[in-house]
This record gives sequence, C-alpha cells and structure tokens, in this order.
Amino acid sequence: MVAIATAAKGRLTADHVAIGCFQGEAPPSDSLGEALAEAVGQLGHRPGWKGQWTQRVETHLAAASNRGRPTVLTLWGLGPRERFDAGRTNGWLHSLTGHARINGGTRLGIVFPKHAETIGANAAERIARHLLLSDYRYDRFRKLQELEDRQLAKIQLSPPSGELATYQRALVRARILAEAVALARGLANCPASEATPRWFAEQARETLTPLGFDVLELGPEELAARGMGGILGVGRGSANPPRLLRLEWGQTGPLIALVGKGVTFDSGGLSLKSNSSMVDMKYDKSGACSMLAVAQAVARLDLPVRLRVYLPMAENMPGGDAYRPGDILRCYNGKTVEILNTDAEGRLVLADALAWAVEEQPDALLEYSTLTGGAVVALGRFGAALFTPDDDLARELEDAARASGEQLWRLPLWNEYSEEMKGNHADLRNSAGRFGAAGLAAGFLSEFVGNFKKWAHLDIAGTAHTPSDRGRGGATGYGVALAVEWIHQRSS
Repeated sequence: MVAIATAAKGRLTADHVAIGCFQGEAPPSDSLGEALAEAVGQLGHRPGWKGQWTQRVETHLAAASNRGRPTVLTLWGLGPRERFDAGRTNGWLHSLTGHARINGGTRLGIVFPKHAETIGANAAERIARHLLLSDYRYDRFRKLQELEDRQLAKIQLSPPSGELATYQRALVRARILAEAVALARGLANCPASEATPRWFAEQARETLTPLGFDVLELGPEELAARGMGGILGVGRGSANPPRLLRLEWGQTGPLIALVGKGVTFDSGGLSLKSNSSMVDMKYDKSGACSMLAVAQAVARLDLPVRLRVYLPMAENMPGGDAYRPGDILRCYNGKTVEILNTDAEGRLVLADALAWAVEEQPDALLEYSTLTGGAVVALGRFGAALFTPDDDLARELEDAARASGEQLWRLPLWNEYSEEMKGNHADLRNSAGRFGAAGLAAGFLSEFVGNFKKWAHLDIAGTAHTPSDRGRGGATGYGVALAVEWIHQRSS
C-alpha cells in the first residue's frame, strides 16, 4: 500500500505535482514554494485553459531543490465548483494517480482547492483512503506485471489552508479503513476453486482471532441440529459443505449485529444461469467479505461496541443432491419456504442467519448482500439499495454514507412485498417474479426478523464489483467504510 504523508506550506518534494482547479477560478498556489507557484500561475494563463472537468495542462520544471530531478506540474480541471462532489473527487484522484504512474512518477504531490469535499475530518479520511487504495491490485495469480502496474512510492498531500492538522489526524484511521477494504476485495476476488466455505472460515479465524474475536463455526451437522434448512438446502448440491460463522467481540457499548451473504459461487443451481451471468459469481460472497473486513476495522479502531457478525457460507451448485424447484425447506425460525427458483438462493442462507441474529437481541442489525438484479436495474452501479422499516436507522445510514463517500438510496419496504412472498404449499415462496424484485426480496427477509424494527438490508448487487466486461473488473469492498462509520456514530 502506497505511503502517504502531508506536506506543510512550500514543502512538497514530489517529482510529479497535481493541482486541482475549479472552472473559472485561479489555481490554488498559496501552499507552494515560489518557483512552483509561478509555474502554476503560468499554466493557468495558457490559451484555452478554462478548468473544465477532465481538462489538463502540464509543464516540466527543472527544480534543483527536488534532488535535481525535473518536476512535472499538471493542472487539472475540476469543472464548476457547484458540481464537485465525492464521485468527482474520486474520479479526479483516480485519474491523477494513474497519470503519474504511467508517466514514471514515483513521488506524487497533490494540491487541493478549498471545497466542502476537501475540508474536514470526513473529507480528509475519504481522500486518504482512496489514495491508499490507488495501487491496489489483485495479482496473486499473475506471473508478469504490466508497465501500467508501476507503483507510486509516496504521495504527499497539500491540504487547503488551515486543514493540515486535520489531514494528519485522518491518515491513521484512513489506513485502517483502506486495509479493511483491501481485505474485503482480496477475499471477494479469490476464485471459487480456492474460496470454499471452509476456506472462508479459515480466513476468518486467521484474521480475527488475533484481534480478540471468538469464532464459532457451524458445519452441516450443527446446522441440521439447529434446523437451519435454508443454508443446508442451498449448499446441498456442492462438494464443498456449507458453514455458518458467528464472530463476537467487545465487552461494552451497544450490541451491533452484522450479517453478510456468503455464497462462494452461484451457478444458479438447477435453475442454471447463463454463462454471461455466471462468470462473475465468485463475487456473490461480497456481503460476507465486507462484513468480515468491517469486523477487523472495528477491532483495530477499538470502537466501544459489542459486535456479533453472522456469515452464512454456501456454494450453490447443480450436483446430484441439489435442492430442486418444488422442494420445501424449513428455516431456523420454523417458517417453511417453497422453492420456485434455485437461483433465488441468497435470501435462503440469509433467512437462517437473520433469525439467529435477531434471536440474540441486538440493539441494531445491518445486513449486506448481493441479492438481486432488480437493485442494479433500479440504481445502476452507482449505489446500494437500502431497505429498513425504521426511519431513524435509515437516517443514520444515510448520514454514514455521506460521511464515508459511499452512495445508497432508500427504497420502500411495503407490506405488499411480504404478501407477494406468501407460498402455496408452504409459508413462503422464494421467488415472485421480476417486477419489484429487490423489494420482494427485502419483503422475504423481513419474515425472518419478526417484530424487530432496528434492522436494515443493503442490496449491494450493483456496487460490490466492477463487471469483467467493463475492462479491469474486480471487487470494490463497497460498504466497509460506510458500516464502520455507522458503528462509530452509534458507539459515540
């Protein structure tokens, strides 16, 4: 992970300096030394320069004070000030780090203009976290490194006036969060040939036991003894038996329950997916990966909470013992489910985990799952779908999303959704068609939390990974920073 530090006024020692400038405004140069400030001013007067979004001009400056190496100065257009938001901030940082890396830069300096997205503790943490992850690559299975993978050795941040101490304080928390996001990405990116339910349990133990977590692992026999037919049903067709992990940490503070869907590979079962729909299904465990990473970050930040994390892990395969359309499964809370589509499996593994989590009486419960294509249809890949019956909890999560820079949008949890999921030969059915699919799935989940209101379901199907057909695909670690921020707010 790249090293990041702050730079006091006039102390940038980078071989590549990037300066952000809003459209129609003068470039920020008050934090630069005299030579750099003069060069930046000249760039700002170049014909055609307007500071439009994605516009870029640069020059080379021989800087004797910079170890005799030429300094590349790049002026980046940020567009109109009023349109600059967290998304554009991340886009700009992604572009400038890539530009520096491709052009051989090893020490990058970034000068930030003053804006709501660049001042304050939350903004500083978001910026530092994004930059710390800028060199993330899942390259365990790569023999050769491409030229574009050249790493930056150090990034220096020149904050807006008056923000230096804020940025310095943010670096510690940002690194813990960035390492947690990298953990979530690495787990999710791991192919299903290796990342079985048993493998995931081993990763949880290795990661969390040293941090003081108690790790309970339920295998098929224990699941059967507890009546957890949802997880067992989904995992029946695989040679890799299912697991349910319960992780516990903390002695004081509110009791927070986290649940994450962990389908290590989703073939669709007997309701087999098409090849194009199946190719990225190693990412169907992303909810569990993010929640394991959240647990790591909460412990490393030593937040005053009691944490319980429930991770149902199964592989959905069309083996000889696979569950079938028409089968009826009995879940942990005693409710029966008629199977209409074996590709609607995530809600079944979550049913057992949610019922167990609520039984242990948490103060609040947050669940992540790559649950439906309906959430992607509704919101695209720009944000997660939030479902909760509790308005206060919705506001808490919306506040945490804004603070962390991760987008979500609340969708309704109407009673009609639950009614639509009523079964014919069982209490419930696991599928009710395409229309309103995300809401129907949330309605199904609500049947396993009973009268408990402080629960929220985030459908992260659109945000958990970048599809392989869109260039460099991979897991995002979405929701790690959001959940940690929410837990931090609740603990304080």
